[in-house]
Amino acid sequence: MLVPIKYFVKRLVTYFLTLIAAFTIVFIIPRLVPGNPIRTILMQLSLQGQNIPGGEEIVKAYKKMFGLEGDLFTQYLSYLSQVLRGNLGISISFFPTPVKDLIARAIPWTIGLLSLVVVISWVIGNILGALIGWSRPSKVTIFIAYVGLTLSCIPYYVLALILILIFAYYIPLFPTSGAMPMGATPRFTFDFIFNIIRYGTLPALSIILSSLGGWLISMRSLIINIQGEDFIMFAEAKGLRRSTILMKYALRNALLPQATGLALSLGYTVSGSLLVESIFAYPGLGNLYMTALELNDYNLIQGLTLLVIFTVLTANFLIDLLYPLIDPRISYEKK
Repeated sequence: MLVPIKYFVKRLVTYFLTLIAAFTIVFIIPRLVPGNPIRTILMQLSLQGQNIPGGEEIVKAYKKMFGLEGDLFTQYLSYLSQVLRGNLGISISFFPTPVKDLIARAIPWTIGLLSLVVVISWVIGNILGALIGWSRPSKVTIFIAYVGLTLSCIPYYVLALILILIFAYYIPLFPTSGAMPMGATPRFTFDFIFNIIRYGTLPALSIILSSLGGWLISMRSLIINIQGEDFIMFAEAKGLRRSTILMKYALRNALLPQATGLALSLGYTVSGSLLVESIFAYPGLGNLYMTALELNDYNLIQGLTLLVIFTVLTANFLIDLLYPLIDPRISYEKK
């Protein structure tokens, strides 16, 4: 069944309105932070003994270059027109590098980390949750449920610090920072790939453990609730094996809300990974974001935040379109 035009247009309008509202908030919030990034940079240079003549002229020139000239509304119009053309401006702290170039360098590391983390945590969490929810209560299933609940309550960055303490100091198996050895040249060799995996293990593990706990608990609850449904009782009355009922009936229905939850949790996962990357000095978007915040780099903060917002909104938009196709109980049209 194809998506009706009316339904698609309605969701598309909502998507763009939400996107524009998010862009506006992203523009306003950095400018509410006290301080002027250009004057901060000039002050840092003067403290280092670098006397720059014509400071006021430089400030005016930089304001024009970075889109900080004029009142707030003028800046907003300039900012919006540049964003719509795909221009995120020039980074203040990494001058004269464009923001999109900095993002292009960092994004492969974050995508490589998050893509594996999201898939692994979602698959393992749902499988474990389904098994302990379908099984009869025992000490083992109750213990696993409590472990999952505990992990889901611990933030990513706290787990990251615990893992560093255990596996980098007490049991020195993994490095504490970076994504590859100092001075290493990226190349498609076994040693380089092994080092990439070794350096990325602790950041990935901290996010996987926290996410896995949430998926485990939610899937367990869904499976327990589904066991009382009529179609499960009918399948049992037909004499089907419990494993068959779990795979073909219970798990299939429980995965529908989990698919939606995957898109909704994407923002939480991305924001959590930003802190984790900063803790491990991982050269992804998170580490870049913390640098931008420390230096009050308006353009870089806006560019990174817009990327996260765009990713989350687009994922939810696609799920909103596809969900009625995968769940027959939901219709595109109001009944």
